[in-house]
Amino acid sequence: MLSFLPPTPLEIMENLKINFQKQRKSLGYTQEELAARSGVSLGSLKRFERIGQISLESLLKLALVLECLDGFAGICKEKEKIPKSLNELLK
Repeated sequence: MLSFLPPTPLEIMENLKINFQKQRKSLGYTQEELAARSGVSLGSLKRFERIGQISLESLLKLALVLECLDGFAGICKEKEKIPKSLNELLK
């Protein structure tokens, strides 16, 4: 079903946990290896992969090791304002 509504926080959490787990596996890391490399406790990593809950700091540590930290740089960045008219564009 197509939805024109933005994803809910729960949907985003679900997608993040799935994407992080896929990336971990594609890089050949076990949960234990990723926990050790990132400094995130194994319990936190397992909880994240199971239910999607994790602290922001731990999420960013995992993203660094999984080579996807750059994706967070644009979050909540001020968007460029698009001119509403030709006059605004010319100003």
